[in-house]
Amino acid sequence: MKDPFFLEPIPWLSDLVRPLSRRLDLVTLPLHIHEVVFAALLYSVIFYPVSPILSRLIAPKHYSQLSRKKRINWDAQVVSMVQSVFINGLALWIKWVDEERSSMDREGRIWGYSGAPALLQSMAVGYFVWDLIITSMNMDVFGIGTLAHAISALTVFSLGFKPFVNYYGCNFILFELSTPFLNIHWFLDKVNMTGSNLQLYNGFALLFTFFSCRLIYGPYQSYKVFSDIYALSGKNPSSPGTGVLAYVTSQTYIPQWLSFAYIASNATLTFLNFYWFYMMIYAIRKRFVASPEAKDEKKEAVTEVEIDLSTTASGVSSQAKPRSRRA
Repeated sequence: MKDPFFLEPIPWLSDLVRPLSRRLDLVTLPLHIHEVVFAALLYSVIFYPVSPILSRLIAPKHYSQLSRKKRINWDAQVVSMVQSVFINGLALWIKWVDEERSSMDREGRIWGYSGAPALLQSMAVGYFVWDLIITSMNMDVFGIGTLAHAISALTVFSLGFKPFVNYYGCNFILFELSTPFLNIHWFLDKVNMTGSNLQLYNGFALLFTFFSCRLIYGPYQSYKVFSDIYALSGKNPSSPGTGVLAYVTSQTYIPQWLSFAYIASNATLTFLNFYWFYMMIYAIRKRFVASPEAKDEKKEAVTEVEIDLSTTASGVSSQAKPRSRRA
């Protein structure tokens, strides 16, 4: 399936990035660099001026009182919300309509290329390019951990331009179906709606989507990609240069370092997902089940999830300690 937005590569931009793509063996990057740039610019415009303008209209009392650091964090969370809704919607649409992708065999799933999944990957890479730039410019807000997350996420998603596991991009993006609910939870805390019915219902949706996508669907997809990588390790494509294998050669293979890095990163994320799920239950429960210690501290209600899980999708700064409503 071709790029569903019918965006044609920009010749001079493709030529500009081609030497780098050859050096890094990112064969399809010149075909999609314009989408990467478009995504990075789009999220930059949402970060400023769209988010400040809309935030002053929707939450004028709160947003206008935020300090510089908290305002930057708020605007970054707005970008995360927009990105998560868009990228998940695009992933679901591609899974339903892209017949070329759905017909891929094992070799296609590892080495194959299809324009629509490549667009999805490009939009994700563009987001993490924006994330890396914003984080680097505001280290006092986001910290070294967020910078490391942005670098690692950008690196992993860029591997799809080899092409490598282009097929699985849609599947792994859907790990983030819980992120919109997480962002809603975060915003409800910030506008003093902690413990409200809306936050309760949203909390149920957050736990359900996180459990379904990251603890059931996620490990299953990890198992599938591990199986495909293991089966093709040490082998070359059987029909390179044709069909979905148009961008691979007879010399293409899966390097050991790539197999190890991909499997290790997925295994680590799977472990973290179980830990984060426990922390989410603890944090949400704390908002609705009063503890004996909290009886005399009703005005000091916690307003942030103890661990900001949106970093797994957005790179937005996490907070190690809870803060009260007093901004």
